Amino acid sequence: MLGICGTDLSIFAGTHPRAQENLTMGHEFSGTIENGHPSLPAGTKVTVNPLLSCGQCTPCTTGHPHVCETLKLIGIDCDGGMAEFVDVPVGNIVTLPEQMPLEVGALAEPVAVTVHAIRQGGYTPGDRALVFGAGTIGLCLALTLRATGASEVVIVETNAHRLKKAEELGFVAINPLDTPVMDFVNTQTNGSGYDCVFDCAGHPAVLANVMESVRVRGKIVIIAGYKKPAEVNLLKGMFKELSIQFVRVYTDKDFDIALDLLMKHDQYQAIITHTLPPEEAKEGFDLLTQSSDAVKVLFDFTGEA
Repeated sequence: MLGICGTDLSIFAGTHPRAQENLTMGHEFSGTIENGHPSLPAGTKVTVNPLLSCGQCTPCTTGHPHVCETLKLIGIDCDGGMAEFVDVPVGNIVTLPEQMPLEVGALAEPVAVTVHAIRQGGYTPGDRALVFGAGTIGLCLALTLRATGASEVVIVETNAHRLKKAEELGFVAINPLDTPVMDFVNTQTNGSGYDCVFDCAGHPAVLANVMESVRVRGKIVIIAGYKKPAEVNLLKGMFKELSIQFVRVYTDKDFDIALDLLMKHDQYQAIITHTLPPEEAKEGFDLLTQSSDAVKVLFDFTGEA
């Protein structure tokens, strides 16, 4: 099973700065061992941590290989999971619980992103959280926040289909085109703002609301990858004495926690809106590049789709 993510869309469009021609893309995937593993027998269910660190730079040698100075990823810098068979380093293989369906295992990577965000971002169980963006990462983040004890989680999104999905998952979701964000925040928090605000949207227009909607001495976590420089009101950050944390990918521990969450909370699976055979690859990408209700699109290489 392989999921399409935003990075795959940029590779598909030919705009990713590192991906080269003739690449087999895909870094969110699960499957079974065919052969070659020194200890796992054929048929073992696995997923793959796609990070490829050098092991020699300062981040790597000080315990932070996820921010390796020359970090590469399977499916971006070398061939990945959009194939019937995939060859990956043994150290990148992560065993799945035997009872976990492969489609759920394919969500381990995006859920690990959200685990890393809340672990690094200063979130504390009981916090009230505001999430900008209801794509795969935004919805997974909201589910992770709820699963780890957030007292309130609100999602801000302009796409009507994604708003509907957020509401189906039981979240309060607002469209800033219909409901001004700060009017909602001031009413909901008596003017104080949210404890944690997460930017999963990656749009410059979002940043002003991010800075305004967080409480004094609150925490902002930037998960989205901005493609161009964006304006940030640093004076607002100073006056409110805010903490702004940028996060990237995940650690091995984040992957372990993600798998535990996926085993305990079946709602993550609800973000999978389409499962297609690989022969319908173009249709899968069309779902995510054109107007549709798609959130997470998977390709099923088992022949069962």
